[in-house]
Amino acid sequence: MVTKKPKVVIIGAGMAGLTAANKLYTSAGSKEFIELCVVEGGNRIGGRIITSEFVGSRIEMGATWIHGIGGSPVYKIAQEINSLHSEKPWECMDEFLDDPLTIAEGGYHLNSSLVDPICNLFKNLMDFAQGKPNVQFPQSNIGNLSIGSFLRKGLDAYWGSIKEQEETLGFDNWTRKSLEEGIFAMLENTQRTYTSAGDLETLDFNAESEYRMFPGKEITIAKGYSTIVESLASVLPVGMIQLGRKVTKIEWQPDDGENCDVTMPVKIHFFDGSIMYADHVIVTVSLGVLKQGIRDNTGMFSPPLPRFKTEAISRLGFGVVNKLFLQLSPNRDEAMKFPNLQMVFHQSDSKLRHPRIPWWMRRTASLCPIYGTSNVLLSWFAGKEALELESLSDEEIIDGFSTMISDLLENTKNNTHDLCNGHANSAIKFDKVLKTQWSTDPLFLGSYSYVAVGSSGDDLDSMAEPLPKRSNHSFNSPPLQILFAGEATHRTHYSTTHGAYFSGLREANRLLQHYHYIDI
Repeated sequence: MVTKKPKVVIIGAGMAGLTAANKLYTSAGSKEFIELCVVEGGNRIGGRIITSEFVGSRIEMGATWIHGIGGSPVYKIAQEINSLHSEKPWECMDEFLDDPLTIAEGGYHLNSSLVDPICNLFKNLMDFAQGKPNVQFPQSNIGNLSIGSFLRKGLDAYWGSIKEQEETLGFDNWTRKSLEEGIFAMLENTQRTYTSAGDLETLDFNAESEYRMFPGKEITIAKGYSTIVESLASVLPVGMIQLGRKVTKIEWQPDDGENCDVTMPVKIHFFDGSIMYADHVIVTVSLGVLKQGIRDNTGMFSPPLPRFKTEAISRLGFGVVNKLFLQLSPNRDEAMKFPNLQMVFHQSDSKLRHPRIPWWMRRTASLCPIYGTSNVLLSWFAGKEALELESLSDEEIIDGFSTMISDLLENTKNNTHDLCNGHANSAIKFDKVLKTQWSTDPLFLGSYSYVAVGSSGDDLDSMAEPLPKRSNHSFNSPPLQILFAGEATHRTHYSTTHGAYFSGLREANRLLQHYHYIDI
Protein backbone atom coordinates (compact mmCIF):
# COMPACT_ATOMS: atom_id res chain seq x y z
CA MET A 1 0.00 0.00 0.00
CA VAL A 2 1.39 3.39 -1.01
CA THR A 3 1.01 6.09 1.63
CA LYS A 4 -0.19 9.41 0.28
CA LYS A 5 2.28 12.25 0.58
CA PRO A 6 0.89 15.17 2.61
CA LYS A 7 0.74 18.27 0.42
CA VAL A 8 1.95 21.60 1.77
CA VAL A 9 1.11 24.80 -0.11
CA ILE A 10 2.88 28.00 0.90
CA ILE A 11 1.09 31.22 -0.06
CA GLY A 12 3.61 33.98 -0.69
CA ALA A 13 7.22 33.84 -1.93
CA GLY A 14 8.64 36.49 0.40
CA MET A 15 11.15 35.96 3.17
CA ALA A 16 8.81 33.91 5.41
CA GLY A 17 7.43 31.74 2.62
CA LEU A 18 10.80 30.99 1.02
CA THR A 19 12.40 30.26 4.40
CA ALA A 20 9.64 27.76 5.18
CA ALA A 21 9.98 26.18 1.73
CA ASN A 22 13.75 26.00 2.03
CA LYS A 23 13.53 24.32 5.44
CA LEU A 24 10.85 21.83 4.40
CA TYR A 25 12.64 20.89 1.19
CA THR A 26 16.15 20.56 2.62
CA SER A 27 15.30 18.73 5.85
CA ALA A 28 16.61 15.18 5.79
CA GLY A 29 14.12 12.81 4.18
CA SER A 30 11.27 15.27 4.03
CA LYS A 31 11.33 15.79 0.23
CA GLU A 32 10.47 12.10 -0.20
CA PHE A 33 7.50 12.37 2.14
CA ILE A 34 6.09 15.88 1.60
CA GLU A 35 4.72 17.34 -1.62
CA LEU A 36 5.59 21.04 -1.60
CA CYS A 37 4.40 24.00 -3.64
CA VAL A 38 4.86 27.80 -3.30
CA VAL A 39 2.26 30.04 -4.93
CA GLU A 40 2.96 33.75 -5.38
CA GLY A 41 0.41 36.32 -6.55
CA GLY A 42 3.03 38.63 -8.08
CA ASN A 43 5.43 38.17 -10.96
CA ARG A 44 8.58 37.95 -8.83
CA ILE A 45 9.84 36.42 -5.60
CA GLY A 46 10.90 38.47 -2.58
CA GLY A 47 7.71 40.07 -1.28
CA ARG A 48 8.68 43.24 0.53
CA ILE A 49 12.30 42.67 -0.49
CA ILE A 50 13.09 44.14 -3.90
CA THR A 51 16.51 45.35 -5.00
CA SER A 52 16.48 47.67 -7.98
CA GLU A 53 18.67 50.18 -9.79
CA PHE A 54 18.43 53.94 -10.15
CA VAL A 55 20.77 55.94 -12.42
CA GLY A 56 23.57 53.41 -12.05
CA SER A 57 23.36 52.68 -8.33
CA ARG A 58 21.93 49.61 -6.62
CA ILE A 59 19.06 50.59 -4.33
CA GLU A 60 16.48 48.91 -2.10
CA MET A 61 12.82 49.56 -2.79
CA GLY A 62 11.79 47.51 0.24
CA ALA A 63 13.74 46.04 3.17
CA THR A 64 17.00 47.94 3.51
CA TRP A 65 18.81 47.18 6.75
CA ILE A 66 20.29 44.22 8.56
CA HIS A 67 19.24 45.34 12.04
CA GLY A 68 22.30 44.30 14.02
CA ILE A 69 24.82 41.74 12.78
CA GLY A 70 25.21 39.80 16.03
CA GLY A 71 23.07 36.68 15.68
CA SER A 72 21.15 37.82 12.62
CA PRO A 73 20.30 34.95 10.24
CA VAL A 74 20.15 37.47 7.39
CA TYR A 75 23.71 38.57 8.09
CA LYS A 76 24.83 34.94 8.23
CA ILE A 77 23.30 34.19 4.81
CA ALA A 78 24.77 37.40 3.35
CA GLN A 79 28.21 36.33 4.56
CA GLU A 80 27.83 32.81 3.18
CA ILE A 81 26.85 33.99 -0.29
CA ASN A 82 29.41 36.84 -0.34
CA SER A 83 26.79 39.58 -0.67
CA LEU A 84 28.41 42.08 1.69
CA HIS A 85 30.89 43.45 -0.86
CA SER A 86 30.36 44.85 -4.33
CA GLU A 87 32.25 46.71 -7.01
CA LYS A 88 29.02 48.40 -8.11
CA PRO A 89 27.85 51.45 -6.14
CA TRP A 90 25.05 50.63 -3.71
CA GLU A 91 22.83 52.18 -1.10
CA CYS A 92 25.30 51.65 1.70
CA MET A 93 24.41 54.55 4.02
CA ASP A 94 28.01 54.68 5.18
CA GLU A 95 29.77 56.60 7.94
CA PHE A 96 28.77 59.83 6.19
CA LEU A 97 25.60 59.61 8.28
CA ASP A 98 27.63 60.39 11.37
CA ASP A 99 28.18 63.97 10.23
CA PRO A 100 24.75 65.54 9.70
CA LEU A 101 24.01 69.13 8.79
CA THR A 102 20.90 70.37 10.62
CA ILE A 103 19.07 73.28 9.01
CA ALA A 104 15.93 74.96 10.35
CA GLU A 105 13.23 76.38 8.11
CA GLY A 106 14.32 79.78 6.83
CA GLY A 107 17.88 78.53 6.24
CA TYR A 108 19.30 78.57 9.77
CA HIS A 109 22.23 76.27 10.43
CA LEU A 110 21.86 74.73 13.90
CA ASN A 111 25.08 73.92 15.67
CA SER A 112 25.63 70.94 17.97
CA SER A 113 25.06 72.98 21.14
CA LEU A 114 21.40 73.28 20.09
CA VAL A 115 20.90 69.87 18.51
CA ASP A 116 22.85 67.47 20.74
CA PRO A 117 20.96 68.02 24.04
CA ILE A 118 17.63 67.26 22.34
CA CYS A 119 19.08 64.25 20.51
CA ASN A 120 20.46 62.89 23.79
CA LEU A 121 17.12 63.46 25.50
CA PHE A 122 15.24 61.63 22.74
CA LYS A 123 17.69 58.71 22.76
CA ASN A 124 17.41 58.35 26.54
CA LEU A 125 13.62 58.39 26.37
CA MET A 126 13.55 55.69 23.68
CA ASP A 127 16.14 53.62 25.56
CA PHE A 128 13.90 53.77 28.61
CA ALA A 129 10.82 52.80 26.59
CA GLN A 130 12.72 49.86 25.10
CA GLY A 131 13.68 48.63 28.57
CA LYS A 132 17.41 49.10 28.17
CA PRO A 133 19.36 48.75 31.42
CA ASN A 134 20.65 51.68 33.46
CA VAL A 135 18.23 54.17 31.92
CA GLN A 136 15.93 56.02 34.28
CA PHE A 137 12.98 58.32 33.79
CA PRO A 138 11.79 60.48 36.67
CA GLN A 139 8.09 59.79 36.06
CA SER A 140 7.41 56.47 37.79
CA ASN A 141 3.75 56.09 36.85
CA ILE A 142 3.87 55.54 33.09
CA GLY A 143 0.43 53.94 32.86
CA ASN A 144 -1.05 52.98 29.50
CA LEU A 145 0.73 55.62 27.51
CA SER A 146 1.49 55.61 23.85
CA ILE A 147 5.08 56.17 22.76
CA GLY A 148 3.99 59.55 21.39
CA SER A 149 2.52 60.78 24.67
CA PHE A 150 5.48 59.37 26.64
CA LEU A 151 7.95 61.24 24.45
CA ARG A 152 6.07 64.51 24.81
CA LYS A 153 5.89 64.09 28.58
CA GLY A 154 9.65 63.61 28.51
CA LEU A 155 10.12 66.81 26.54
CA ASP A 156 7.87 68.71 28.96
CA ALA A 157 9.86 67.34 31.88
CA TYR A 158 13.09 68.47 30.20
CA TRP A 159 11.71 71.98 29.76
CA GLY A 160 10.57 71.98 33.36
CA SER A 161 14.06 71.10 34.57
CA ILE A 162 15.82 73.99 32.84
CA LYS A 163 15.33 77.71 32.72
CA GLU A 164 12.87 78.43 29.97
CA GLN A 165 14.50 80.64 27.41
CA GLU A 166 12.46 82.45 24.80
CA GLU A 167 15.27 84.50 23.27
CA THR A 168 15.39 84.54 19.48
CA LEU A 169 19.05 83.42 19.26
CA GLY A 170 19.41 85.80 16.33
CA PHE A 171 17.11 83.60 14.22
CA ASP A 172 14.09 85.40 12.82
CA ASN A 173 10.85 83.75 13.98
CA TRP A 174 12.58 81.05 16.03
CA THR A 175 12.91 80.94 19.82
CA ARG A 176 15.05 78.41 21.64
CA LYS A 177 11.96 76.51 22.74
CA SER A 178 10.42 76.41 19.27
CA LEU A 179 13.73 75.19 17.82
CA GLU A 180 13.99 72.48 20.47
CA GLU A 181 10.46 71.39 19.68
CA GLY A 182 11.30 71.34 15.97
CA ILE A 183 14.40 69.21 16.56
CA PHE A 184 12.38 66.85 18.78
CA ALA A 185 9.68 66.56 16.07
CA MET A 186 12.39 65.74 13.52
CA LEU A 187 13.51 62.83 15.70
CA GLU A 188 9.91 61.71 16.17
CA ASN A 189 9.52 61.65 12.40
CA THR A 190 12.54 59.41 12.07
CA GLN A 191 10.97 57.10 14.66
CA ARG A 192 7.78 56.99 12.58
CA THR A 193 9.73 55.51 9.68
CA TYR A 194 11.43 52.99 11.99
CA THR A 195 8.11 51.70 13.32
CA SER A 196 5.68 52.43 10.42
CA ALA A 197 3.35 54.09 12.94
CA GLY A 198 2.13 57.18 11.08
CA ASP A 199 1.30 58.77 14.44
CA LEU A 200 3.38 57.81 17.48
CA GLU A 201 0.27 58.38 19.58
CA THR A 202 -0.94 55.05 18.18
CA LEU A 203 2.25 53.14 19.11
CA ASP A 204 1.89 51.16 22.33
CA PHE A 205 4.37 52.02 25.09
CA ASN A 206 4.22 48.77 27.06
CA ALA A 207 4.96 46.58 24.04
CA GLU A 208 8.05 48.59 23.07
CA SER A 209 10.18 46.86 25.70
CA GLU A 210 9.35 43.43 24.21
CA TYR A 211 10.87 44.30 20.85
CA ARG A 212 14.35 42.83 20.49
CA MET A 213 17.33 44.13 18.54
CA PHE A 214 20.42 42.17 17.59
CA PRO A 215 23.71 43.59 18.89
CA GLY A 216 26.29 45.10 16.58
CA LYS A 217 26.09 47.63 13.80
CA GLU A 218 23.26 48.01 11.32
CA ILE A 219 24.34 47.56 7.71
CA THR A 220 22.95 47.27 4.20
CA ILE A 221 23.72 44.45 1.75
CA ALA A 222 26.16 45.45 -0.98
CA LYS A 223 24.91 43.03 -3.64
CA GLY A 224 21.31 43.69 -2.67
CA TYR A 225 18.75 42.28 -0.23
CA SER A 226 17.21 40.28 -3.08
CA THR A 227 20.28 38.01 -3.05
CA ILE A 228 19.08 36.66 0.31
CA VAL A 229 15.71 35.44 -0.97
CA GLU A 230 17.29 34.27 -4.23
CA SER A 231 19.66 32.14 -2.17
CA LEU A 232 16.79 30.63 -0.17
CA ALA A 233 14.89 29.86 -3.39
CA SER A 234 17.90 28.47 -5.26
CA VAL A 235 17.65 25.02 -3.64
CA LEU A 236 14.04 24.53 -4.77
CA PRO A 237 13.40 22.63 -8.01
CA VAL A 238 12.21 24.48 -11.09
CA GLY A 239 8.43 24.73 -11.03
CA MET A 240 8.02 24.49 -7.27
CA ILE A 241 7.46 28.26 -7.11
CA GLN A 242 4.48 29.31 -9.21
CA LEU A 243 4.31 33.03 -10.00
CA GLY A 244 1.18 34.96 -10.96
CA ARG A 245 -1.01 32.71 -8.80
CA LYS A 246 -3.17 35.09 -6.80
CA VAL A 247 -5.26 33.37 -4.13
CA THR A 248 -8.85 34.57 -3.75
CA LYS A 249 -10.25 32.12 -1.18
CA ILE A 250 -9.06 29.45 1.24
CA GLU A 251 -11.66 26.88 2.32
CA TRP A 252 -10.83 24.94 5.46
CA GLN A 253 -12.56 22.67 7.96
CA PRO A 254 -12.95 23.99 11.50
CA ASP A 255 -12.98 21.62 14.43
CA ASP A 256 -16.75 21.27 14.68
CA GLY A 257 -17.10 17.66 13.65
CA GLU A 258 -19.14 18.47 10.53
CA ASN A 259 -18.37 17.71 6.89
CA CYS A 260 -14.79 16.69 7.62
CA ASP A 261 -12.76 15.51 4.65
CA VAL A 262 -9.62 13.85 5.94
CA THR A 263 -8.07 13.46 2.49
CA MET A 264 -7.15 17.05 1.60
CA PRO A 265 -9.04 19.37 3.94
CA VAL A 266 -7.95 22.71 2.44
CA LYS A 267 -9.21 23.99 -0.91
CA ILE A 268 -7.44 26.98 -2.45
CA HIS A 269 -9.16 29.11 -5.09
CA PHE A 270 -7.16 31.26 -7.49
CA PHE A 271 -8.02 34.42 -9.41
CA ASP A 272 -7.96 32.55 -12.72
CA GLY A 273 -10.64 30.14 -11.49
CA SER A 274 -8.32 27.21 -10.85
CA ILE A 275 -8.34 25.19 -7.62
CA MET A 276 -5.67 23.43 -5.60
CA TYR A 277 -6.11 21.04 -2.67
CA ALA A 278 -3.74 20.72 0.27
CA ASP A 279 -3.32 19.09 3.65
CA HIS A 280 -1.56 22.16 5.01
CA VAL A 281 -1.36 25.78 3.89
CA ILE A 282 1.20 28.25 5.25
CA VAL A 283 -0.25 31.74 4.79
CA THR A 284 2.44 34.44 4.62
CA VAL A 285 0.44 37.35 3.21
CA SER A 286 0.93 40.75 4.85
CA LEU A 287 -1.07 41.96 7.82
CA GLY A 288 -2.39 44.65 5.48
CA VAL A 289 -3.97 42.03 3.21
CA LEU A 290 -5.47 40.21 6.21
CA LYS A 291 -6.87 43.49 7.52
CA GLN A 292 -8.49 44.25 4.18
CA GLY A 293 -10.03 40.78 4.13
CA ILE A 294 -11.74 41.45 7.48
CA ARG A 295 -12.64 45.06 6.78
CA ASP A 296 -14.15 44.45 3.35
CA ASN A 297 -15.52 40.99 4.18
CA THR A 298 -13.90 39.61 1.04
CA GLY A 299 -14.43 36.00 2.06
CA MET A 300 -10.72 35.20 1.84
CA PHE A 301 -11.29 32.41 4.37
CA SER A 302 -14.31 30.12 4.33
CA PRO A 303 -15.52 29.67 6.96
CA PRO A 304 -14.25 33.03 8.29
CA LEU A 305 -11.31 33.12 10.65
CA PRO A 306 -12.23 32.57 14.32
CA ARG A 307 -12.77 35.57 16.53
CA PHE A 308 -9.45 35.36 18.39
CA LYS A 309 -7.65 35.63 15.05
CA THR A 310 -9.72 38.46 13.56
CA GLU A 311 -9.49 40.50 16.76
CA ALA A 312 -5.69 40.22 16.77
CA ILE A 313 -5.56 41.23 13.09
CA SER A 314 -7.81 44.22 13.77
CA ARG A 315 -5.98 45.46 16.87
CA LEU A 316 -2.41 45.30 15.57
CA GLY A 317 -1.06 48.23 13.59
CA PHE A 318 0.14 48.08 10.00
CA GLY A 319 1.58 51.27 8.57
CA VAL A 320 3.09 52.56 5.39
CA VAL A 321 6.66 53.76 4.89
CA ASN A 322 7.86 54.87 1.47
CA LYS A 323 11.28 55.77 0.14
CA LEU A 324 11.96 58.52 -2.35
CA PHE A 325 15.11 58.64 -4.48
CA LEU A 326 16.06 61.85 -6.30
CA GLN A 327 18.83 62.33 -8.83
CA LEU A 328 20.75 65.59 -8.57
CA SER A 329 21.23 67.33 -11.87
CA PRO A 330 24.50 66.20 -13.47
CA ASN A 331 25.06 69.81 -14.56
CA ARG A 332 26.00 70.84 -11.06
CA ASP A 333 29.61 71.32 -9.99
CA GLU A 334 30.94 67.77 -9.53
CA ALA A 335 33.12 68.99 -6.66
CA MET A 336 29.99 69.76 -4.67
CA LYS A 337 29.04 67.19 -2.09
CA PHE A 338 25.45 67.17 -0.92
CA PRO A 339 25.23 67.07 2.89
CA ASN A 340 23.53 64.55 5.13
CA LEU A 341 20.72 67.03 5.65
CA GLN A 342 18.51 66.99 8.75
CA MET A 343 15.46 69.24 8.39
CA VAL A 344 13.72 71.18 11.17
CA PHE A 345 10.36 72.68 10.24
CA HIS A 346 7.93 75.00 11.97
CA GLN A 347 5.07 73.14 13.62
CA SER A 348 1.77 72.63 11.80
CA ASP A 349 -0.04 75.36 13.74
CA SER A 350 2.68 77.97 13.14
CA LYS A 351 1.93 80.99 10.98
CA LEU A 352 5.65 81.29 10.24
CA ARG A 353 5.81 78.38 7.82
CA HIS A 354 7.05 78.92 4.28
CA PRO A 355 3.80 78.93 2.24
CA ARG A 356 5.24 76.99 -0.71
CA ILE A 357 6.81 74.10 1.19
CA PRO A 358 4.07 71.44 0.81
CA TRP A 359 2.54 69.79 3.88
CA TRP A 360 3.64 66.32 2.82
CA MET A 361 7.30 67.32 3.19
CA ARG A 362 7.04 68.79 6.66
CA ARG A 363 7.31 65.51 8.55
CA THR A 364 10.27 64.28 6.54
CA ALA A 365 13.34 64.25 8.75
CA SER A 366 16.25 63.95 6.35
CA LEU A 367 17.58 64.06 2.82
CA CYS A 368 20.99 62.56 2.14
CA PRO A 369 23.09 60.80 -0.50
CA ILE A 370 22.81 57.01 -0.58
CA TYR A 371 26.56 57.04 -0.06
CA GLY A 372 29.00 59.88 0.51
CA THR A 373 29.77 60.94 -3.07
CA SER A 374 26.52 59.83 -4.73
CA ASN A 375 24.32 62.13 -6.79
CA VAL A 376 21.30 60.06 -5.69
CA LEU A 377 19.53 61.39 -2.62
CA LEU A 378 17.15 59.48 -0.34
CA SER A 379 14.28 60.64 1.84
CA TRP A 380 11.84 58.56 3.94
CA PHE A 381 8.11 59.14 4.39
CA ALA A 382 5.58 57.60 6.80
CA GLY A 383 1.86 57.78 7.46
CA LYS A 384 -0.33 60.31 5.64
CA GLU A 385 2.69 61.87 3.98
CA ALA A 386 3.77 58.48 2.57
CA LEU A 387 0.26 57.95 1.20
CA GLU A 388 0.27 61.39 -0.39
CA LEU A 389 3.68 60.74 -1.97
CA GLU A 390 2.21 57.77 -3.84
CA SER A 391 -0.39 60.01 -5.50
CA LEU A 392 2.01 62.77 -6.61
CA SER A 393 3.49 63.18 -10.06
CA ASP A 394 7.26 63.35 -10.53
CA GLU A 395 6.91 67.05 -11.38
CA GLU A 396 5.03 67.80 -8.14
CA ILE A 397 7.69 65.98 -6.11
CA ILE A 398 10.56 67.80 -7.82
CA ASP A 399 8.81 71.14 -7.35
CA GLY A 400 8.24 70.48 -3.64
CA PHE A 401 11.82 69.45 -2.99
CA SER A 402 13.20 72.33 -5.04
CA THR A 403 11.21 74.80 -2.94
CA MET A 404 12.32 73.17 0.29
CA ILE A 405 16.00 73.05 -0.74
CA SER A 406 15.88 76.69 -1.82
CA ASP A 407 14.56 77.66 1.62
CA LEU A 408 16.95 75.47 3.62
CA LEU A 409 20.25 75.41 1.75
CA GLU A 410 20.37 78.16 -0.81
CA ASN A 411 19.34 80.70 1.80
CA THR A 412 21.45 79.25 4.61
CA LYS A 413 22.27 81.81 7.27
CA ASN A 414 25.27 81.68 9.64
CA ASN A 415 26.47 78.75 7.56
CA THR A 416 29.74 77.47 8.94
CA HIS A 417 29.48 73.90 7.66
CA ASP A 418 31.89 72.91 4.89
CA LEU A 419 29.49 70.26 3.58
CA CYS A 420 27.36 72.95 1.97
CA ASN A 421 30.20 73.38 -0.53
CA GLY A 422 28.83 76.43 -2.26
CA HIS A 423 25.20 75.36 -2.39
CA ALA A 424 24.17 78.82 -1.24
CA ASN A 425 25.42 80.28 -4.50
CA SER A 426 24.39 77.54 -6.89
CA ALA A 427 20.82 76.39 -7.43
CA ILE A 428 20.26 72.70 -6.77
CA LYS A 429 18.18 70.95 -9.41
CA PHE A 430 16.73 67.45 -9.60
CA ASP A 431 16.41 65.45 -12.81
CA LYS A 432 14.66 62.19 -11.91
CA VAL A 433 12.75 60.66 -9.03
CA LEU A 434 11.85 57.10 -8.07
CA LYS A 435 9.41 56.31 -5.25
CA THR A 436 8.05 53.20 -3.60
CA GLN A 437 4.29 52.66 -3.43
CA TRP A 438 3.67 50.03 -0.77
CA SER A 439 0.25 51.21 0.33
CA THR A 440 -1.38 50.98 -3.09
CA ASP A 441 0.23 47.66 -4.02
CA PRO A 442 -2.70 45.21 -3.64
CA LEU A 443 -0.35 42.37 -2.67
CA PHE A 444 0.88 44.26 0.43
CA LEU A 445 -1.30 47.30 1.24
CA GLY A 446 1.39 48.76 3.48
CA SER A 447 4.90 48.21 4.77
CA TYR A 448 5.19 46.48 8.15
CA SER A 449 3.47 45.90 11.46
CA TYR A 450 3.63 47.57 14.85
CA VAL A 451 1.94 47.02 18.20
CA ALA A 452 -0.78 49.65 18.32
CA VAL A 453 -2.36 51.10 21.44
CA GLY A 454 -5.02 48.57 22.47
CA SER A 455 -3.04 45.60 21.19
CA SER A 456 -0.15 43.70 22.78
CA GLY A 457 2.42 41.01 22.18
CA ASP A 458 -0.34 38.49 22.88
CA ASP A 459 -1.93 39.52 19.58
CA LEU A 460 1.29 38.68 17.73
CA ASP A 461 1.18 35.24 19.36
CA SER A 462 -2.45 34.88 18.27
CA MET A 463 -1.38 35.73 14.73
CA ALA A 464 0.98 32.74 14.83
CA GLU A 465 -1.63 30.28 16.13
CA PRO A 466 -2.46 27.60 13.52
CA LEU A 467 -5.99 26.54 12.62
CA PRO A 468 -8.01 24.73 13.69
CA LYS A 469 -7.01 25.76 17.18
CA ARG A 470 -6.41 22.73 19.34
CA SER A 471 -8.54 22.43 22.46
CA ASN A 472 -8.68 20.01 25.33
CA HIS A 473 -11.69 18.15 23.97
CA SER A 474 -11.49 15.57 21.19
CA PHE A 475 -11.40 16.83 17.64
CA ASN A 476 -12.49 15.43 14.31
CA SER A 477 -10.98 17.72 11.69
CA PRO A 478 -7.40 17.29 10.43
CA PRO A 479 -4.80 19.33 12.38
CA LEU A 480 -2.60 22.17 11.15
CA GLN A 481 -4.71 22.99 8.11
CA ILE A 482 -3.78 26.70 8.07
CA LEU A 483 -0.51 27.94 9.48
CA PHE A 484 0.55 31.59 9.59
CA ALA A 485 4.00 33.10 9.05
CA GLY A 486 5.39 36.55 8.31
CA GLU A 487 6.89 39.42 10.29
CA ALA A 488 3.52 40.23 11.92
CA THR A 489 3.47 36.78 13.57
CA HIS A 490 6.68 37.19 15.61
CA ARG A 491 6.33 38.59 19.11
CA THR A 492 9.78 40.08 19.52
CA HIS A 493 11.08 40.61 15.96
CA TYR A 494 7.97 41.89 14.19
CA SER A 495 8.48 44.42 11.34
CA THR A 496 11.82 42.88 10.28
CA THR A 497 13.11 40.48 7.65
CA HIS A 498 14.72 38.34 10.31
CA GLY A 499 11.38 38.18 12.12
CA ALA A 500 9.84 36.90 8.87
CA TYR A 501 12.71 34.41 8.56
CA PHE A 502 12.22 33.10 12.09
CA SER A 503 8.47 32.75 11.51
CA GLY A 504 9.03 30.70 8.35
CA LEU A 505 11.37 28.38 10.23
CA ARG A 506 8.83 28.09 13.07
CA GLU A 507 6.02 26.92 10.80
CA ALA A 508 8.24 24.56 8.79
CA ASN A 509 9.46 23.01 12.03
CA ARG A 510 5.87 22.74 13.26
CA LEU A 511 5.02 20.56 10.26
CA LEU A 512 8.25 18.57 10.41
CA GLN A 513 7.62 17.82 14.06
CA HIS A 514 4.02 16.86 13.30
CA TYR A 515 5.28 14.25 10.85
CA HIS A 516 8.12 13.24 13.20
CA TYR A 517 10.86 14.29 10.81
CA ILE A 518 12.59 16.27 13.52
CA ASP A 519 12.62 16.52 17.29
CA ILE A 520 12.29 20.08 18.61
